[in-house]
Amino acid sequence: GRPHVRWVLYMATWAAIRARSPLAETYRRLVEAGKPKKLAVTACMRKYLTMLNAMQRDNLPWYPKGSSA
Repeated sequence: GRPHVRWVLYMATWAAIRARSPLAETYRRLVEAGKPKKLAVTACMRKYLTMLNAMQRDNLPWYPKGSSA
């Protein structure tokens, strides 16, 4: 893929993992299952991209957990 887009997605994914988001749980589960950390981050990137694509497809805004929408 495009290097700049991939880098932005990578950084956003790490931020989500550090922020204890649902992606952090996915990352933790994969690492505890013995997967390499790089593979776990890549899997989280794919999951994040899938969520973003669905939001764009359905024209949905982002509502952080706990916010009132």
